[in-house]
Amino acid sequence: MAQRLAGKVAIISGGASGCGAAAARLFAAEGAAVGIIDRNSDLGAALAAELVGNGHKAAFAAADVSRKAQVDGAVVALQSALGDANVLFNHAGTIVIKPFLETEEEDWDFLFDVNVKSMYLVTRAVLPQMLRAGGGAIVCTSSISAVYATPNEVLYDATKGACHMFARAIAVEFRDRGIRCNAVCPGFIDTPHGQREVRELTALGVDVSDGAIKAAQGRFGAPEDIARAALYLASDEASFVNGAQLFVDGGFSAV
Repeated sequence: MAQRLAGKVAIISGGASGCGAAAARLFAAEGAAVGIIDRNSDLGAALAAELVGNGHKAAFAAADVSRKAQVDGAVVALQSALGDANVLFNHAGTIVIKPFLETEEEDWDFLFDVNVKSMYLVTRAVLPQMLRAGGGAIVCTSSISAVYATPNEVLYDATKGACHMFARAIAVEFRDRGIRCNAVCPGFIDTPHGQREVRELTALGVDVSDGAIKAAQGRFGAPEDIARAALYLASDEASFVNGAQLFVDGGFSAV
């Protein structure tokens, strides 16, 4: 079977661990040269070295994706190492879980910077490369939380709603210039992020027990579940999929 990203250059923000790292490994196995952007230099450099050691082309650039100068520098470094990108996986993000009336302005600004502003900054830096290359595919990590609200996650839910609409609007504006943009929307996934969400929601009295997760989506998702969905949206197999939201949640959103 032909590699689905053969000849592509893919940049993954938040690519050093969790679903981003799973996507980096899968994209590389499917033929892409992979550029990883992450603030965790140790994990990012180790993953890039692992990919290179396995015969793939890869590079790492450290950046706080909420800071324009760092994003621009990282994108320039990866372009120098790998060439113009034609795939972008905007995966970087985190979570703040607090009762709404305990959510401070600095929490609001921090999470919108990391989850939403980062997509603007990275996409703004990478899009000119895609346009030079004649087209490209962008995948943004949204969430079930873009549509399904959870107590104590007003802030997180709001950021993911913004991610949802960011992907749709980029799709509409750049469709006729060869750019596709879609969102992948994970349910509860077995990553450090997902496990922290469960711990902190449980401490606040929200039922996210194993039984509740099983009832809502059958099982915890695996990072590879999200990576495979992102691969599909990034590949030419999804050439007529644009402005869509792909829920990867075991049926959570179907109830």
